[in-house]
Amino acid sequence: MYLRSLSLIFSLLVSVPVYAHEFWISPVKYEVSVDEPIEAHFRVGQGFNGSGQSFLSRQTARQEVVQGRQTTQVTGRNGDRPAFQHSGLSNGLAVLVHETTDSSLTYKDYEKFLKFVTHKSFEGQPEAHQARGLPEVDFRESYRRFAKSLIAVGDGAGKDMSVGLDIEIVALTNPYTDDLSNGMQVRVLMMGQPRPNVQVEVFQRALRETGEVQISLHQTDADGVAKFPVTAGQEYMIDSVALIPIDPEVKGNPVWHSLWANLTFAVPTD
Repeated sequence: MYLRSLSLIFSLLVSVPVYAHEFWISPVKYEVSVDEPIEAHFRVGQGFNGSGQSFLSRQTARQEVVQGRQTTQVTGRNGDRPAFQHSGLSNGLAVLVHETTDSSLTYKDYEKFLKFVTHKSFEGQPEAHQARGLPEVDFRESYRRFAKSLIAVGDGAGKDMSVGLDIEIVALTNPYTDDLSNGMQVRVLMMGQPRPNVQVEVFQRALRETGEVQISLHQTDADGVAKFPVTAGQEYMIDSVALIPIDPEVKGNPVWHSLWANLTFAVPTD
């Protein structure tokens, strides 16, 4: 009990979301047997490398596992590691879902804001910031994370689908069962509608390795769909971000709000 208490205190100190870093669900195993327990870490970092985070109820807005038409709420205890734990499931594709609560940051350096909007390909955002008469320092942004992960239970057959997140990435291809010779397809949705002509960032590395990560940028088409090649024996993280303006009711409140969609999955070894 004493060690668990120390672990929880430490997690409260280190689990504050790090701005402009990805947040993703990192399964202990992407493929599990029927009825085998499912465990996954929450990670925050850059370049598909990040530290594990504990489950914290105050930072959790939604957590569940979706399999077919069945949605099961997943509760955790503060300090749990791995943060996502669930008893075994029946055969088929399982989708782990996690939504954080809002966090916020204060920009002390306008260059950091410019680098962020440039990297995420938010065209016209610097001009929009200036047009609103916003300051270049000491302005705030709130942000929220919406993460999903695909796990194959048994043969992994099934389809991903929209689970109603404010922003989400839906896999149109099942990486565990479908023919991937023509690549992987995903659709980016926001408030249930496709997001056309937005950036999708793809991270890949050898499954269960911590070595070199390959990063590529893609664009959704008019239907919000992005397509990219995948390789057997690799794990993938897909990231897409939206930035919307906020009119603060109280001086000092956030003036921007970012929504981060993330999807992880693996392509089995041939």
